Amino acid sequence: MSSIYTVSDLTKYIKGLFDRDTKLVSVSIRGELSNFKCHYSGHCYFTLKDAGSQIKGVMFKSRAQFLKFEPRDGLKVIAFGQVTVFERDGQYQLYADQLIPDGLGELSIAFNQLKEKLATEGLFDESRKRPLKLLPRAIGIVTSPTGAALRDIITVAKRRHPGMPLILYPVQVQGLEAPGQIVQAIRAFNTLDNVDVIIAGRGGGSIEELWAFNDENVVRAIAESSIPIVSAVGHQTDYTLADFAADRRAATPSQAAELVVPDVYELKRYIKSLQTMLENNIRAFIKEQRQVIRQLRDNKVFVQPEKLFVDKKQLTDLYVERLGQAMQKIILSKQHALKIHTEKLSVLNPLDVLARGYCLARTPEGQVVTKASQVTPGQQLEIILRQGRLDIEVVRVREDKNG
Repeated sequence: MSSIYTVSDLTKYIKGLFDRDTKLVSVSIRGELSNFKCHYSGHCYFTLKDAGSQIKGVMFKSRAQFLKFEPRDGLKVIAFGQVTVFERDGQYQLYADQLIPDGLGELSIAFNQLKEKLATEGLFDESRKRPLKLLPRAIGIVTSPTGAALRDIITVAKRRHPGMPLILYPVQVQGLEAPGQIVQAIRAFNTLDNVDVIIAGRGGGSIEELWAFNDENVVRAIAESSIPIVSAVGHQTDYTLADFAADRRAATPSQAAELVVPDVYELKRYIKSLQTMLENNIRAFIKEQRQVIRQLRDNKVFVQPEKLFVDKKQLTDLYVERLGQAMQKIILSKQHALKIHTEKLSVLNPLDVLARGYCLARTPEGQVVTKASQVTPGQQLEIILRQGRLDIEVVRVREDKNG
């Protein structure tokens, strides 16, 4: 009769078989990621599958922190590690030490993923780009103090503007410490505010050598800088994420120096041309004003001012004559109207009626008597004649019965 094992003993036995199998101790497995989750502890859990089967896997934080790309469901990868048994669940699984994309390189995947992420945040928008000053007070340089990039920048700067101040913040441009140093240099220039533009770059190289300028912290530091930054990483065909975030991109460090260092000799020629243009404009203006003055000087107001008075006198006489004629017409018209109104008033004047032998009788109160019924015998009346007045007393009142 065979021995009876506990579940734990059997699981340990099976795990021992897995651990002694040289093929399972170090294995490479190609498959598609699914159910990928990164725990807050930093450990990553996933399932690796193909058309026929699947296997669970785990990558601990000590290894996952070195991943250059972000693993996602559906991504085809090659996993390197050990297959053994997880005793608690009695389930075999893959303990991965490394994951690399199957087909595309790990850094290419990481580059595209980070580029998509930062572009979505707006770090590469053209609206964020700031113009470079025509004549900066000083230029900051973030690069290796021993690299060819620095020598190229200095050579071009001295040729274009020998007096332009160049301030170097030396950093490593590749390796694990490079991103942190580049970020520190950019922030230091922004804190000191002693330059008007920063050149950040290095010479060309492989994607691994240029990777410091694809680091997320470096790209964010470039985007957050209040000082315009010109990226000068690699050669014409090499693009980094720093190029997309920078205010201007130069294909080489030499071209970056051409962009930010003004050509002092060209500036002098430009200023000389402006001076010549200004002098020509001033001469033309003076000539034009002189012509205006000559025209004013030759005007008859200054040459023969008496002629102006002669003309004005003649016009004045003409206007006075016209005014007299107009006044005469008005007076005659008013006199004629007055005569007509006088004749009308004369017809209505009661004194003219009295002159023809009539008289006017009034009571002492001044009421005009027009009929006999207005008075009574013994009443005093005033009789107005053409010449003089009579005070009488009514002796008798007689009324005309027939009207």
